[in-house]
Amino acid sequence: MTLARQNFSWPTLLTELQKVAWAMFLIALPVTSFPYMPEAIGGAALVRPLSLYPLIFLLVTVTIPRLFTSPIPKTIQTLLPFILIALASSLLSTQRGIEPLLGVSVNDRTIRALLTLGIGCAFYLTAALLPATLVELRASLRWLYTGFAVALLWGSLQAVYVLSFDSAYYKFLNQLQGYISTRKIFTTRVSGMTYEPNWFAEQISFLLMPWLLASVLSGQSVFTWRWKRVTIEWILLLWSVAVLIFTFSRAGLANLVLMLLISLVFLRQGGRHKPGATRSRLNRWSRRIVEAGIVVAIIASLIYAASTRNEFFSRIWGYWRDIPQPSAQDYFEYIGFGARFMYAEAAYNTYAENPLLGVGLGNYAFYFDRMLPDEFLARTPEVLRILTPEVGRNRLITPKNLYFRILAETGLIGLAAFIAFLVAILGCALYLWLSQDRGQRYWGTAGLLGVLAFFAAAFSYDSFAIPNMWVIFGLITSAAWTYARRGSAPLPVADTLPVIGDQ
Repeated sequence: MTLARQNFSWPTLLTELQKVAWAMFLIALPVTSFPYMPEAIGGAALVRPLSLYPLIFLLVTVTIPRLFTSPIPKTIQTLLPFILIALASSLLSTQRGIEPLLGVSVNDRTIRALLTLGIGCAFYLTAALLPATLVELRASLRWLYTGFAVALLWGSLQAVYVLSFDSAYYKFLNQLQGYISTRKIFTTRVSGMTYEPNWFAEQISFLLMPWLLASVLSGQSVFTWRWKRVTIEWILLLWSVAVLIFTFSRAGLANLVLMLLISLVFLRQGGRHKPGATRSRLNRWSRRIVEAGIVVAIIASLIYAASTRNEFFSRIWGYWRDIPQPSAQDYFEYIGFGARFMYAEAAYNTYAENPLLGVGLGNYAFYFDRMLPDEFLARTPEVLRILTPEVGRNRLITPKNLYFRILAETGLIGLAAFIAFLVAILGCALYLWLSQDRGQRYWGTAGLLGVLAFFAAAFSYDSFAIPNMWVIFGLITSAAWTYARRGSAPLPVADTLPVIGDQ
């Protein structure tokens, strides 16, 4: 007993608890609408990340202390101007005398919006500061993969009734979903552990796919196990693509195709070539383009085959066959994009009236009906439902587009500040990718794919509380910071990634 007391150390215990909390944080990322969350920390919101629970512990014991006791990446400082501008814009909006909407006042809306931004920043800071070594970064990816393996398994179980519906089986899964999400699962689409299928598709294509693609392209793995050229990342990549198809998310699948094209053509690590070997380089590029085309054709064929089981999704293909006089404008309305265009136009009109600082975070909803374009609303029933909400369906509208939300709610100055932050993240990814070190290029490839996924995904979501963007930006920042501190010093064996074959 005396020896046990002598070996016991409170700092050691705290360190172990932090490791457990970080692992739980990453494992819990796929759960984004957790039903058991107090209202004080966002329990009344649509976005309720389960990872918020371990985040609070990490924020108090790791993130905030490190901000004041250790050097931090300069990239973090580029986020501060946007936060200050958003705060100033939001505080000014409370003095505009705007009338409440659906029982929600401007003050309430402002507080809630600033809280979601604060949660997002906490996600980013924690992901950027907590992994302090390459070993910890690799361990972080392993925990991330663990959480998504559970989510993919749950999504695969849902795909069973999409292929062959069984009422009893569906009801059983729906009961279990009630412990994970605030919304029941769909009968014709896979939603994983999230609120809806689009959220699940965004998670896969945004938060998971960049790391998996980078691993497969570079031939490196964060796991020691492999069978010939098959790695855990290879298995997860194929599994992710299969499950992603059954979400029937147009944005998620478009992001997947885009990342496959860019990664297969531009981000693959080529072999060594003799100087001036122009023909060899041309052959290499031609081969890459053909291979990328084949892969995309296979994915498109799988999507087309699966879409026959989803009437709404099949409209993407059916319009040009079923409509006598097709047009591009009618096509987008036919497949359900008309409402999104109206949200974006209303956001732009709001910005045009308040160009410098916008109308304050969350306040787009108060201007929505007045800023709508002068169009025939009967063609977009989704907008009509928002303007005349039913009982129990009176949630305030958002632009559904992060770019237009920032523009409308923080103005041109806020958008410029946010773009500066994005440029800093892109700089971190390029710094890693341009390295001659193969391991460092792995993190750079994943970083570039992550930034690419953000640029595409931000057209279809607008919440600051969803962790996808913040976590991947944080890991990019952490990887760049870790390598920058090492300089040209050789890596210890423990810090290197095992290479699987040659590319």
